[in-house]
Amino acid sequence: MQALPSVNLENPHARRARAGAWLLIAPLVIWLGLFVVAPLGILVAYSLASTGELGQVEFALNFDNYVRVFDPIYLKIFGRSIAYAALTTVLCLVIGYPVAWYIARQRPVVRNRLLLLVMIPFWTSFLIRTYAWIAILRSEGLLNATLSASGAIPAIFPEPLALLYTPTAVVIGLVYAYLPFMILPIYGSAEKLDHALVEAAHDLGAGPLRVFREVIIPLTRPGIAAGMLLVFVPAIGMFAITDLMGGARVSMIGNVIHNQFTKALNYPFGAALGVVFTLLFVLSYALLQWRGRRRDRG
Repeated sequence: MQALPSVNLENPHARRARAGAWLLIAPLVIWLGLFVVAPLGILVAYSLASTGELGQVEFALNFDNYVRVFDPIYLKIFGRSIAYAALTTVLCLVIGYPVAWYIARQRPVVRNRLLLLVMIPFWTSFLIRTYAWIAILRSEGLLNATLSASGAIPAIFPEPLALLYTPTAVVIGLVYAYLPFMILPIYGSAEKLDHALVEAAHDLGAGPLRVFREVIIPLTRPGIAAGMLLVFVPAIGMFAITDLMGGARVSMIGNVIHNQFTKALNYPFGAALGVVFTLLFVLSYALLQWRGRRRDRG
């Protein structure tokens, strides 16, 4: 067999191709530098500063902000944020996986229409959608009106449901906001899955549950991992839903960071919380990558 010619980096054509590749990715590198690396560097610089007597920021090496982050009060808020985000991720996965699988198994025309239905909520303002849920969940809202008209109140529920401004309302809002971010990555993996493998597993005697556990789940795992990351990380830092649907009674880390910059005007401490939140994202991503590599080796 004839060997393939090796690439000669001294060749001017190879050098031009390499230079052209750098030109193609230059906009991405510049964008990352300006809007990711530079803001993160500014955040770190502010987190190591301190607040003066008159509220001004004094830039001097100071780790007191990070020590304060690990105060039990803020650790409790971090724990609550992680718990809410984890619950939101699990609910989005349980709801979104069957939806994504069903869409992926449809004919192209039907599939495109169903994907359009998933994307329609993004056509309206996030605040409008949140206020719509407030109108649904409040005591005199659509949900209680429907239950009253159907006789469920007082036959099943002795009084109207008080869901608004509760942790339940926050979870409902988070699931509604991030469900499409779970459906779309899983759909991408399920749509590429060769259905002949599923049929072969059935022909070899595997039952539906075993096929789902040992064939479908492993082949769609990349979409599951991507969806979990896209839901879990932003759900931790969400503050608009907790403010509006939780009535500022359910504090999450996003609310604390927002209040430090807008109300307390303690930029250094807010920056320290932001840095820790970013590290939490990096840790989540690294954990998913580690589990994926361990599973591949096993």
